[in-house]
Amino acid sequence: MKLLSPAISRFARLRLWSIEQWLNDPVSTQFTVWQDLIAAGQYTEFGRQFHFSEIQSLQDFKERIPIQDYESLKPYIERMMQGEENVLWNTPINWFAKSSGTTSDKSKFIPVSEESLKENHFKGSKDILSLYYVSHPESDLLTGKGLVIGGSHQISNINDDVHYGDLSAVVLQNSPFWSNWIRTPDLSIALMDEWESKIEQLAKATIHENVTSMAGVPTWLIVLLRRILEITGKSTISEVWPGLELYMHGGVSFVPYKKQFEKLIGKQINYLEVYNASEGFFAGQDDIDKEGMLLMCDHGIFYEFMPVYEFDGDRKTIQLDEVEIGKNYALVITTAGGLWRYLVGDTIQFTSLDPFRIKVSGRLKHYINAFGEEVIVDNTDKAIAIASEKTNAVVNDYTAAPVYFSEGNNGAHEWLIEFEKEPADLNQFIYELDAALKSINSDYEAKRHKDIALRMPVVKAVPKNTFNNWLNSKGKLGGQHKVPRLSNDRTFLDEIIVFASMPS
Repeated sequence: MKLLSPAISRFARLRLWSIEQWLNDPVSTQFTVWQDLIAAGQYTEFGRQFHFSEIQSLQDFKERIPIQDYESLKPYIERMMQGEENVLWNTPINWFAKSSGTTSDKSKFIPVSEESLKENHFKGSKDILSLYYVSHPESDLLTGKGLVIGGSHQISNINDDVHYGDLSAVVLQNSPFWSNWIRTPDLSIALMDEWESKIEQLAKATIHENVTSMAGVPTWLIVLLRRILEITGKSTISEVWPGLELYMHGGVSFVPYKKQFEKLIGKQINYLEVYNASEGFFAGQDDIDKEGMLLMCDHGIFYEFMPVYEFDGDRKTIQLDEVEIGKNYALVITTAGGLWRYLVGDTIQFTSLDPFRIKVSGRLKHYINAFGEEVIVDNTDKAIAIASEKTNAVVNDYTAAPVYFSEGNNGAHEWLIEFEKEPADLNQFIYELDAALKSINSDYEAKRHKDIALRMPVVKAVPKNTFNNWLNSKGKLGGQHKVPRLSNDRTFLDEIIVFASMPS
């Protein structure tokens, strides 16, 4: 163990005192966070519109302010992006985190205030690292460098004072100067937008560093690690970075990737899951041997939990002291960036109530997010319609699921499509489908760029009535029963392939 490690471990244990303050009383902590947010928000236009100054209780808060989504907040956010102040938050908003879009937008732009950076994203990261050091006191983690790889890091200026980029770009641009000492690569490479060149530069810049940790979406990281092995001629990453001990992952399910990482790395390391979205740093594993991530309760976000059956009903929410283990809840947040009672779209389950640990259980709607592409049914319905019109085809129904990374291939989406009228050229239909999805969803477009992460879709035409016959075989034909159009795993798709006696 290096000489610096004991000092870092002692610092982490000192920080544990402040963590334990909210960890031991999360319900009261959350109430204090809520009071602070209401106090800050009452002077904004949104606060005046909903009479924040008259709110005396949580019940008042819930009765006055309807559940919000991006569409309802979009008019406010557009004005903020033009430089208006005191619209949703009471301090200037100069940064927006760009993420995948909604029903009517290719991209969302989430306001990121100085408070949300310091009290949420940075504080959450430091707390998770401190908890890691407490449980791994012999760690050499911070004696080396952390490899950080996100999605597209392009920073775009709307005007001289307002910028946007994906969350990783926003965080990198606003990190304290000393973070450059413990992070690789430098910003000139990390902020590159063209991924083919970026992967090459990342590989060459990091090969000779003492990399002790990695963070980022699994999709891109696999591409980078493979390239590093090609350049070095080594068999495993542990030969390149013998000090590597931790991979922090999040954003997509890690289950399909773990065996690939174990093979690429070639030795046992620790894997730590974090729930760090554009809207906020919500949770992270405090114990890598236990299921679930510790909910960040004192980090500038107030949480509400909507039982999923309420989504199409009254949309009533409950608080931390009312949740139950194993129940599905839609996450509703109020943040120090001006998101008020905002429906994130994720569903979560509690795995522990002391402390409060959660896991992401899915989305409120069917989706594919195996590679960070966040494709929703609205995206695919539109893409199918566009491809059908351009190829003179008629589609009765479809289902799609991911094809995971393998030794020889990158990921893809596999589609089973039941045509009423087949296209004259199926390959042309596939081309138009892919092109439409890229035009509709910016995250899918980024993953498809030069086939670096996602290759062309795999489309198979199934005989007419395949889906109805499959539903009938399960006793689910008719009524509200439908073939799931999108799934983030292959359960349904593989079952239908077998049912239709098609080669997989």
